[in-house]
Amino acid sequence: MYLYNVTINLEDSIHDEWMDWMLNKHLAEVMGTGCFVAHRILKVLTEIENNGTTYSVQYYFNAMSDYERYQEKYAPALRQEGVKKFGEKMVAFRTLLEIVN
Repeated sequence: MYLYNVTINLEDSIHDEWMDWMLNKHLAEVMGTGCFVAHRILKVLTEIENNGTTYSVQYYFNAMSDYERYQEKYAPALRQEGVKKFGEKMVAFRTLLEIVN
């Protein structure tokens, strides 16, 4: 099994709007692609110099082909929606991991 992790740092001014968007729109759209089997949101408690609040949004998938399909068919439009809505008040970086145990 694999994990696609998106770490997102938010300015405090957009926190509540972002959380509402994630829980009520974005997660449903990502899961609706059929590329992932589960997801979760975790709040990062380690202090980061960027200020604001940081979350780890994790998406689980079974085969690398699912991830590749997501990246090719869905990711560009879904990312653009977040950028358009929150602009520079949100910074994200992505990590791909393999679950070994």
